[in-house]
Amino acid sequence: MKRPHLVHFLAIKTAEHIAVKASVTMKETNILDKVDIDKITPRFPIQSFRLLNSSDFTMKVVALDENHKEVYIKHYESDSFGNFYFKIPLTTEDRKKISVLQIYETKKTPGLEYILGSYIPLDISNGKKIIICDFDKTLVDTKYSTTKEVYRSLTSPLENFPVIPRSVDILKDYIKKGFHPFILSASPHFYEDAMRDWLYQNKIFTAGIFLKDYRKIFSIFEGDLTPKDLKIQGLYKLNHLLDILHMTGIPDELALMGDNFESDPLIYMGLSKMLKGRTEPRKMWAELKSFDAFQLSRKQDSQLLNKIYQLHSLILREDKRQIKVEVYIRKKGSELQLEAPEMFAHELANITLYEGKALDKDSGGEKQYIANTEN
Repeated sequence: MKRPHLVHFLAIKTAEHIAVKASVTMKETNILDKVDIDKITPRFPIQSFRLLNSSDFTMKVVALDENHKEVYIKHYESDSFGNFYFKIPLTTEDRKKISVLQIYETKKTPGLEYILGSYIPLDISNGKKIIICDFDKTLVDTKYSTTKEVYRSLTSPLENFPVIPRSVDILKDYIKKGFHPFILSASPHFYEDAMRDWLYQNKIFTAGIFLKDYRKIFSIFEGDLTPKDLKIQGLYKLNHLLDILHMTGIPDELALMGDNFESDPLIYMGLSKMLKGRTEPRKMWAELKSFDAFQLSRKQDSQLLNKIYQLHSLILREDKRQIKVEVYIRKKGSELQLEAPEMFAHELANITLYEGKALDKDSGGEKQYIANTEN
């Protein structure tokens, strides 16, 4: 039988709100199947291809305090793809004591509530420190430039691709310092399970994952993503960076990790400049979107500008103009320094350019990988 299933669920608690990002889909379930624990293996992306289907759902959220007392109940509607994004304002003393969220789906079968799970929100209300790390070519040496490489990525666990140990060490060092990790990837949204398996294998257990929802690219109604965004990454990366900061609030310390293969340095330098309040939002956006990493429709342009203004308002309200931002960029080859537009020249002082050799699982050794510049 098919029943509603949570693809992912992320809840972040700050002093002001609990921000929730989730996605629901219909999934075939056989409660009579037995699981042989000894035969469990890492999942690979094609196993989740059915997540390309889309539907709308209603989510019922029941919030409990530490004594399991109900302090908040509300229903939320998804978009046409089953995605949810909402905030629970912590405006009362009861809500501030929320410790568990029970999640139900109530629309698919009238009169029946499907329980989707119980979750403990990640509490970052004190001393916000976060690290946002790109996945492809930063943590794992993935390749998608040929049909054969795309097929292999769909039909193989991510552990089969070369890992970049230096990047993993940097990320884990920050986690030990109390930074909460978020992972960005241009991979399709149905890569979530495979990516979560890889993170667990590398002892990264609490990361929020943000992927590109390919269903929006092929939708003629939404317009959030278009076919050009299959190759151009600026829009989705900046959009997810802004979403993370809107969920967490402005952090006291922020670390950003990426690579020098595409547009990561430009996007990270732009975000750093925004956070430091060194320019008026509209002027900043007019300069940033002029680069090739951003080829926007009119709707995409207005949506991102709106999020940038919201971020600017958060900075002013929380009075965090002195936020500490550190950026780590993995080298593409043997370059000794990054090139930056004149308007970002002062941001170069905050960037660490490092050499990241890929550990090839098949050969057991290390190899330096120089990516095709078309990737």
